[in-house]
Amino acid sequence: METLQTPYFVIDESILQHYYDMLTDSLKQNWNNYLIGYSFKTNSLPWLVSFVKKNGAYAEVVSEDEYSLARYLGYENHEIIYNGPYKGEASFREVLLAGGFCNLDSRLELSWLTKLAKEYPSQTFSIGIRVNFDLEKMCPGETTMGETSGRFGFCYETGKFAAALQTLRELPNVSIAGLHLHSSSKSRSVNIFRSIAQMACKLQQEYQLSLSYVDLGGGYCGGLEGRPEYPDYFPVVAEELSKCFTPSKTKLIVEPGISLISKCTTFVTSVFDIRDIKNARYVMTDGSRFNIDATMIKTSHLFHIINNKEYSEERPIIKQQIISGYTCMEADRMFSYDNKQELVPGDRIIYENVGGYTMSLNPLFIQYFPAVYVRKEGKLIQVRRKWGPEDYVRGTVQIL
Repeated sequence: METLQTPYFVIDESILQHYYDMLTDSLKQNWNNYLIGYSFKTNSLPWLVSFVKKNGAYAEVVSEDEYSLARYLGYENHEIIYNGPYKGEASFREVLLAGGFCNLDSRLELSWLTKLAKEYPSQTFSIGIRVNFDLEKMCPGETTMGETSGRFGFCYETGKFAAALQTLRELPNVSIAGLHLHSSSKSRSVNIFRSIAQMACKLQQEYQLSLSYVDLGGGYCGGLEGRPEYPDYFPVVAEELSKCFTPSKTKLIVEPGISLISKCTTFVTSVFDIRDIKNARYVMTDGSRFNIDATMIKTSHLFHIINNKEYSEERPIIKQQIISGYTCMEADRMFSYDNKQELVPGDRIIYENVGGYTMSLNPLFIQYFPAVYVRKEGKLIQVRRKWGPEDYVRGTVQIL
């Protein structure tokens, strides 16, 4: 590690495999008709995509660009789960024509499907529909939206979901195959997924749906002490779903992202400068808050420190050290390191549980994308080199 130039990410392949196996084992034991759709938006690093593909996961994509990347990396159209509010019509058509999974999110997509079904009257199209429902009412205080509504899918409470079902049922060559019930939560609790499964049953009974799949989406917890893991979720999900569905007829789709990859990923940074301004000690590092918290919402970080072995002087205890990034933005401060040994240039701060969203949300601000390594059998193998100017200017025009 000491010979590599910081900053960089490290993915531990053995830990990643452990969590993937934990997921598949839990699904097999509780609902042995399942499909894993890996969430491209969480981290679409090509090595990572190839890893989950090799392990049998489909591509869960939410845009034309993600769809194109999935195809470029070897996914066939029938191996794609197409979600989200920003699909492209051309790719929407290709996935449906090939028999892939597509979950309608809006009236616009409903109009695309209507047009497609009329163009191909001899082909039957299997379609899913995303449900917008009041999860906050079922799990008070646990959801991301709170009492305000989520902005995705067809709303059950206002009748938009029922209206969309009616439109679909009027199309003679369209089959309502699945429900997509992904909802964001703060708690990521087992109770959240119990409620989602209960909602699937409620809709099946109320609208007499014969479904070939129920898609729970993502949002699971994983890799944090005292929090749920995959084996905690799926016995409860299976218990609820079995009241209305059977594994022989209905597939369970899950779309993991953070829960699968966060625990296996670290971000390695170095201290490059120390400065005292008024009553504050600032520790300047070559990593940035944008690398590990691009949405600026985290209030704490998991990390450990490796001291610079070449620094032999005694280290005093410092009341407060503000760990900061390399950018010129004042908000680029990661955490306060209070009543600890003094940090000096050459010390390394390694952030843990940073595999989800951190790479895909990294900006090209002041410093370009950092390198990524995979730890495999005790060795670090580079799977993405640090971006340079040639990467940044590729595809642009310099002079008109």
